[in-house]
Amino acid sequence: MNQMWVRISLTYVVLVIFLFLIPTVVYLTIHADEINLGYSESEEIAEHNPTGAGPTNLFNRLVNYPRIDLVKSLLRILFSISMIGILVGVISSRGLAAPLNNLAEAAKAVGSQDLSQRIEVKGSEEVREVAIAFNAMAEALEEADGLRSNMLADIAHELRTPLTVIQGNLRAILDDVYELDKVEVARLYDQTRQLSRLVGDLHDLTLLEAKQFSLNSSDVNLSELIQEVSAIYEPIFEDQEITLTLDLPESEPVIPGDSARLTQCLNNLLNNAIRHTPKGGEVTIQLSTGEDKVFLSVKDSGAGLDSEHLPYVFDRFYRVDQDRNRRTGGSGLGLAITHALVVAHGGTIMAASEGKDQGSVFTIQIPL
Repeated sequence: MNQMWVRISLTYVVLVIFLFLIPTVVYLTIHADEINLGYSESEEIAEHNPTGAGPTNLFNRLVNYPRIDLVKSLLRILFSISMIGILVGVISSRGLAAPLNNLAEAAKAVGSQDLSQRIEVKGSEEVREVAIAFNAMAEALEEADGLRSNMLADIAHELRTPLTVIQGNLRAILDDVYELDKVEVARLYDQTRQLSRLVGDLHDLTLLEAKQFSLNSSDVNLSELIQEVSAIYEPIFEDQEITLTLDLPESEPVIPGDSARLTQCLNNLLNNAIRHTPKGGEVTIQLSTGEDKVFLSVKDSGAGLDSEHLPYVFDRFYRVDQDRNRRTGGSGLGLAITHALVVAHGGTIMAASEGKDQGSVFTIQIPL
């Protein structure tokens, strides 16, 4: 009874029988007097002619015959309706069940880690919507699996570099190639700091993306925050021979947010600008306000970005130049963390560039 073709067949049979019986019952009810009259006349004739011979017996047979024929006809029609209903139910159920069977097989394949499975979009509108939703889900899972694999490979690569340095230096010390002095200890300590920073960044990013990261919200004066951060970075920009310019409004916009995390966002954007801006270049921090938003942008005159890279600059470990290492290109987590922090503040961040060697600009929008 749980088979689809059985249920659909019974539904068709019951429905058609109902549609057939209702007019039949109505007809018999309307003509009940005529039928009763015919039987009464036949009974009177039978009483006057008990032998059943002659024209009287013929009339009696003619009167009784239609009633018997009607019952037989009804039975034949009901049987035919049942057979047709079962046949139509089987055909209909096969058409409905085929896409569902394909979906079930594809779902089993996805459950077996075959994320390349897709099903053909056909059938009724509802079935097509299910097929489209399944294909979208499978595509998202395949993409997420690819990102996970790449992320694990990137993490292994990022951890391997400082570990290799530490292991090699310690081996050299054991073999008396290097002396165990403060200079060598400082080098090893620097590598451990890089490991600690990478692990901390990954931990923060995981919490942010899982929406389990708490912000210490308070009123933040963005103009004051920018001035404080720029004062810290001025010696670094001077050493790199890069001009740092501030473009701040006369009004001082105040937003609700976590001052430490907003400072971290600005630090990441400035570090990114320093890495991509050559000597003699310029970096501008601009702050402006709209009706209900505040706009904080960091613009540089550096290497710029091709349009093909713009959608991915906020992905984990993404580097435009794949040949850059951690020392020259960072961990590839700064922009990803900045994006997650901005989203946690209810804002958005966008990257724009006119092309290679045309500089780039990163703009943060946060509600007032």
